Amino acid sequence: MTLSLYHRLALTITAMFMLIVSVFVWWAQNLSSVSRAQAEQQLHIGLAAHLAQDNPLLQQGVYDYEALGNLFHTLMVLGPAFEFYFVDPGGKLLTYSAKPGAVKRASIDLGPLVQLIKSPTRLPVYGDDPRSPDGKKIFSVAPVYNEQKLQGYLYVIIGSSIYDSIVAQLNSSDQLVKQAVWLGVFLLLLFITLLLLFRFMTQPLKRLTQYIRTTEQHKFDIQQVPLLSWQQHNNEIHQLGNGINAMLQTINQQMSQLTAVDEQRRQLLAHLSHDLRTPLASLQGYLELVERQCDASGDMQRYMDIALKNCTQLKNLIDQIFELAHLESGQTQVHFETFNMGELIYDVLAKFALRAQQAQVSLQVTPTECDFVVYSDIAKLERVLSNLLENALRHTPAGGSIAIVVTPKAGSFDIAVQDTGVGISQKELPYIFEARYQASNSKGCKKTHAGLGLAITARLLQLLKSDIKVNSRLGEGSEFVFAVRGAE
Repeated sequence: MTLSLYHRLALTITAMFMLIVSVFVWWAQNLSSVSRAQAEQQLHIGLAAHLAQDNPLLQQGVYDYEALGNLFHTLMVLGPAFEFYFVDPGGKLLTYSAKPGAVKRASIDLGPLVQLIKSPTRLPVYGDDPRSPDGKKIFSVAPVYNEQKLQGYLYVIIGSSIYDSIVAQLNSSDQLVKQAVWLGVFLLLLFITLLLLFRFMTQPLKRLTQYIRTTEQHKFDIQQVPLLSWQQHNNEIHQLGNGINAMLQTINQQMSQLTAVDEQRRQLLAHLSHDLRTPLASLQGYLELVERQCDASGDMQRYMDIALKNCTQLKNLIDQIFELAHLESGQTQVHFETFNMGELIYDVLAKFALRAQQAQVSLQVTPTECDFVVYSDIAKLERVLSNLLENALRHTPAGGSIAIVVTPKAGSFDIAVQDTGVGISQKELPYIFEARYQASNSKGCKKTHAGLGLAITARLLQLLKSDIKVNSRLGEGSEFVFAVRGAE
């Protein structure tokens, strides 16, 4: 399935829009998370230090970890957004405010703690979350000393598990859902607007494409398909439309000129052929009369034979030119009728039987009882078969054969004229139906043939609403095939 330009643009903008929205949402969430973490850590960065200074257990050094645990629990009740841990100088968790079994780590990494103590301005800093095997959270930290001896660290997680669950509930609240829905509606409207914009931009191009297809179906005749109206401005599509209009006008003008010249040529050929036939017939008659009455012998007789032969050849050429010009003039009448195809084929074979016998070429018909009724112009079909048989005889050497094969089809019959002659080169096949073209491997003297037989055959079949096809290979013979409509 071929997609139009609009559909391709729509699919492209859809993919790009979804990608951009996804990246934007990810970036916004990440930026919001980092900003919130930085703000909260900055706000509570001195929490651990104040607790360490104000609490007697921490000021005098930690020895009663059970009492310290109770203190942490009391602090967490007062401040449920925080979790309190006491860590020894090696990172081992000694006591904490969490319930038994809630802590998933026995120790934490002290690197982030030391980093925050040394550089409290480079925020946010994430430390290990003891409640998660691999989680990270922002924190506040303060070292605990006893007479200059480091006892450990007061490690305060900012954003406890209770805080996280409350935030998750808020995120799923109706208000946030409504905001998300409105955001989705806004994005959908934006997307529809973009599609409509692309449709508006590609509509003139679609209109131009449909017009070109229509003119192509009518062979670019602007009399049948009027030109489209385009505005004169800097829009590239409108400029293209005006250019195509100018091109079509030029094509139609040139085609009209060519048609007029071709019509003049046909009329000239027809007039010349008609004017030459009368004096030529008179000349041929006098030459035949002189040949019969003259007792000349030797050179004189040979000269008379050559003159009469050339006169006959010239008459045949003029007859063919006249016939071809008459066919191309479009004034030839076609008379369709119902008749027996087999009878016509055998009548045509009878005309060439003597020539075929003299050339030692056999003539055949397949099937032998060719009793098929067709609907066509019998005179023109007889001329087609005669031209094809004459062409086959001219290219088939002695000992060869020519066959007319009739194949019934649905509502028609394929008629093939096959020979075992010298064949036609693949390079010459596209040109054999052109006037005055002769294959380079024609049998006999080319001067005795006008080279218009196949051209006349092709024109006759066009009048009969049929096409002719040829299959040939050098040294293997040729096959000419055309279709004839069957009688209803």
